[in-house]
Amino acid sequence: MPSLKDLKNRIASVKSTQKITKAMQMVAAAKLRRAQEAAVAARPYAERIGKVLAALGAAYAGRADAPALLGGTGKDQVHLLVVATGERGLAGGFNSSIARLARDTAIKLLAEGKTVKILTVGRKGNDILKRTLGDKIVEAISFREVRNIGFAQASLVGEKILAMYAAGEFDVATLFYAQFKSVISQVPTAQQLIPAQLQTAEAPTGETLIYEYEPSEEAILEDLLPRNISVQVLRALLENNASFFGAQMSAMDNATRNAGEMIKKLTLNYNRQRQAQITKELIEIISGAEAL
Repeated sequence: MPSLKDLKNRIASVKSTQKITKAMQMVAAAKLRRAQEAAVAARPYAERIGKVLAALGAAYAGRADAPALLGGTGKDQVHLLVVATGERGLAGGFNSSIARLARDTAIKLLAEGKTVKILTVGRKGNDILKRTLGDKIVEAISFREVRNIGFAQASLVGEKILAMYAAGEFDVATLFYAQFKSVISQVPTAQQLIPAQLQTAEAPTGETLIYEYEPSEEAILEDLLPRNISVQVLRALLENNASFFGAQMSAMDNATRNAGEMIKKLTLNYNRQRQAQITKELIEIISGAEAL
């Protein structure tokens, strides 16, 4: 049984931890608002560029002369998994849920006889995946020193993916990230980047939209398809950023509550032992007085 001094030190230690978790919760809450606004603002642009590409790419469906980023290599042997996670921990299951989805996908592809390569964006994802799939990681990109994630960082990742594709290092590229739903809900998502999976461009009435383009469709696709890679990566990074702060806020709130409950239990135990010790000392004093 711990002594009164040990219990007192333990209570002080838990109180200090509670102050830290409470402060981290408040910081995460303050950063979440800005991160959420950035993620929500990026969604319409990413969705619109997908619809434009869908309208342009419809004419190339099944054609042998389709752009490489649209039609692919014609093979499905080598898969690149781009796993975007956070740079830091203390966010509950945020990082592990994304890494788990990527790991399960990699294991499934390997079981089918495919070749898997992994590009990690974020330190925590690299730390998790290298335990079981370290030999599959071809490169790890980290933005830990970057305060505000923007298109410059997304473009860096996009250019790396395009360079690897141009070099013939993979056939299919899939992006993994967490889609922000709410403070308590972040959904691990897998999105195929190459070959591009395009939405069907439809009008509100359900009729297919018809566009006329200037310059030619080929010229527009040549510019938009590579740009789309960076745009989708940017959306994923911003969704991840908002998801991270939401998960961290929730995790720190739970930690603060748990610390409060632990303090109550330790304080109750401390008071009981202190009362027992006082009662014992009183009994000893009274017994000594009666003996005299």
